[in-house]
Amino acid sequence: MSYVATFDAGTTAVKAALTDDDGGIVASCSSDAMPLFTGDGHQEQDPRDWWRAFLQTAHAMLAQAARSVPEFDPASILGIIMSGQMQDVIALDEQLNPVRRTMLYSDGRADREARELAEIVGGESFHKLTGNQLEGSLPLLKLMWFKRHEPQNFAKTRHVLFDAKDYLIAKLTGALVADVVASSTVGAMDIRQRAWSSSLIDAADMDEALFPALHNPEDRVGEVTSQAAELTGFALGTPVFAGIGDAGATTLASGVTEPGEYNINIGTSGWIATVSPEPITDRAGVANLARTTAGGARNDVSSGVSSSVINGVPFLNAGNVHHWITSVFAGNGGDQTHSDEDRDGEGTSSGVDYDHMGEMLARSTPGSNGVLCLPYLSGERFPVMNASIRGAYVGLSADTTAADMARAALEGVAFSIRQGLETFDAEPSEITLIGGGAREHVWCQIMADVLGHSIEVFRNADVMPAAALSFLVHYALGRFASLDEATARLRACRDSVTYEPDGETVRLYDAVYSRYRALYPAINGLG
Repeated sequence: MSYVATFDAGTTAVKAALTDDDGGIVASCSSDAMPLFTGDGHQEQDPRDWWRAFLQTAHAMLAQAARSVPEFDPASILGIIMSGQMQDVIALDEQLNPVRRTMLYSDGRADREARELAEIVGGESFHKLTGNQLEGSLPLLKLMWFKRHEPQNFAKTRHVLFDAKDYLIAKLTGALVADVVASSTVGAMDIRQRAWSSSLIDAADMDEALFPALHNPEDRVGEVTSQAAELTGFALGTPVFAGIGDAGATTLASGVTEPGEYNINIGTSGWIATVSPEPITDRAGVANLARTTAGGARNDVSSGVSSSVINGVPFLNAGNVHHWITSVFAGNGGDQTHSDEDRDGEGTSSGVDYDHMGEMLARSTPGSNGVLCLPYLSGERFPVMNASIRGAYVGLSADTTAADMARAALEGVAFSIRQGLETFDAEPSEITLIGGGAREHVWCQIMADVLGHSIEVFRNADVMPAAALSFLVHYALGRFASLDEATARLRACRDSVTYEPDGETVRLYDAVYSRYRALYPAINGLG
């Protein structure tokens, strides 16, 4: 038996899973929570904390495998592949040491720089070239901020990476690489050519030599060095693959391959993903990512140029809303720094009683007895792009219960997701749901009723991304003739339950949705 070691470098933890030839999990673990540094609207992490978390999970995973598999040998690991949080700015010096803390994807400090670049290149031209709108959370803009506000640190910078996993790859191999999926969110990549745009980099007054080499996710980019082998427990020379940004990994795991197939991901934040032949650039709020493709030669980043893209609508408010209502209405306090992506599956997480909330929701009624909730706890990126907007309740009365308020918040998130789906042209043929929020059964039914469509929810959602990553390695090594074949194999691994919409409730929600659409304009006008 051979194995693949997979990792996910998230914001709150690094997760590890060792998979067998069939994508089954042999060993898995998660690191301790990692510090998040905030202030003045900034969101930062120390990449050295990612490395410490990686070492913790690597040791625990290998130890677990040694206990469960007779005569387990790390040399039987075919490769290491990772997913990770995208849209970061990770500045490194000549020795690949961090120059400063990482500016995270959620850090939108570079609004001034976005306006300046828009004047130089034009917002519409930027959108068409990159597939994404020009706004202050993009790494290219945050690099401009970095150069302006911290010139001494910028002068020490010799390399910049944009995904947490790529820093871990550098620590394992010494290679400075990026995958084309995650790099789509940098603001410096031509999405059709799948290459860095010299014109954009020059316009930002940056040196292209700072930028990493671009690869397809399935490309072998290096191998474990002797120093990394000693630190991690992996065998010297174990192949390391480029991997894929977290949004791409969940899309791949969901099996979305055709227009009309949609995947909803409910972690702390949310995401709707589908695919189309070309980037969607004629409407606000839609992000476009280069898609790892089924055609072309392996290890050729240009294979499949312009063949298809992942279209996504990102939401800042999703599982964090579920966590908030559980903390406030289920009566258990709770740690506000964690939410659905950290949920351990059953019962509680970080002192938050999800079972109690599930019981409360089970007693609630569709429409929440007339209560509406605008669920913008953290500002929002879609259906509005407004970092300052905050949430609100409308329709409270003396008869309103905690269950009404809790349900209204989840209905609000579902209405936002409906708005997201309405931005796409293709009618839904399949909708799947993945992420920690998918464990709340009442919420899954709310989704089906609000969207008026059956929802397939993965029971083994924690397993699917690891299986998807491992099948990328098997594809790279020739086990599958194409990624389509690997995706078909992944679909066969699904363990899911389907929620069907109730006709009467669908009609009720159609009426409530019309009222919901009027909430943001009314609330925003108060500011």
